[in-house]
Amino acid sequence: MPLPAQPRIALPPPQSALLVKTSSLGDVIHNLPVATDLRRRFPQIAIDWVVEDAFADIPRLHPAVRRVIPVALRRWRRRLFTRETRVQWRAFREALGACHYDVIVDTQGLVKSALIGWIARGNCYGYAAEAAREPLAARFYNRTFAIPRNLHAVDRNRWLAAAAFDYPPPDAADPPLDYGIRADPLAALWLPQRRYAVLLSATSRDDKLWAEPNWLTLAADLHAHGIACVLPGGSPVERERAARLAAAMPDAVAAPPLDIAGLATLIAGGAIVIGVDTGLTHLAAALGRPVVAIFAGSEPGLTGVLAATPAINLGGKGHPPSAQTVSAAALQMLG
Repeated sequence: MPLPAQPRIALPPPQSALLVKTSSLGDVIHNLPVATDLRRRFPQIAIDWVVEDAFADIPRLHPAVRRVIPVALRRWRRRLFTRETRVQWRAFREALGACHYDVIVDTQGLVKSALIGWIARGNCYGYAAEAAREPLAARFYNRTFAIPRNLHAVDRNRWLAAAAFDYPPPDAADPPLDYGIRADPLAALWLPQRRYAVLLSATSRDDKLWAEPNWLTLAADLHAHGIACVLPGGSPVERERAARLAAAMPDAVAAPPLDIAGLATLIAGGAIVIGVDTGLTHLAAALGRPVVAIFAGSEPGLTGVLAATPAINLGGKGHPPSAQTVSAAALQMLG
């Protein structure tokens, strides 16, 4: 059974909140509208956020987030019994315990994230067992909510926050979806000297990749309409793929290594972003860029790009879109 919660009747507006959404990149981006909603509902609220250190630059982009508390569970698991891990864990616990929060919300729904909320100071709320990704997580919450599982990931986060803070879930009468983040366009000598498209060709699973000949056809169509292409990559393998593709494209550039903050500025300057199912494609939607998302190894229904600005999902598991379909969608967005 969930832990007992304190009475929540006739409470004053919350002054502080802790959001627990640690990973992965796309999931963290999907949680940004929660911070926007809270600031809109409670202008005075101070919002802190626990996130994996690799993704800490994402909540830092949101002006409503007061403090980002990095955690390194992924790294610590690999070096569980080392002195370095013990020291870093102790520092994390101290940072987590520095404030008492009126409300703690775990929108991750995993045992590891529930435990973080449980050791923080304040009542922690989360998904009911039937709605959580890991049902056991519900045992660590002071109160749980049965949020429908058939909602888009962004809406599930927003509905859970609304339930935890006791305000109505978002509906059509509310302001448009707002991730709340902005980034200045990148200024770099290596960028093309004309409008460019950001092509996100890399993803975490091979079955999510789009065939290389498709990228070449797309780049040729964009070039014919005056659009250059920039291809970033994260790992060495991804950068090698980006370089190989760029070398075969007219007026294309393989981007040098960039951290997440740098990638945000690159994306912010793009005329359009075309990418496979990867966190950076969701980042482009969050930054308000026109986005074409390509799905080949997964379905976009509950985790596709979602934005108030132009964003379209093409394809699905086992049936990727053709190069012609993606080109037509991209050129239509470009006007």
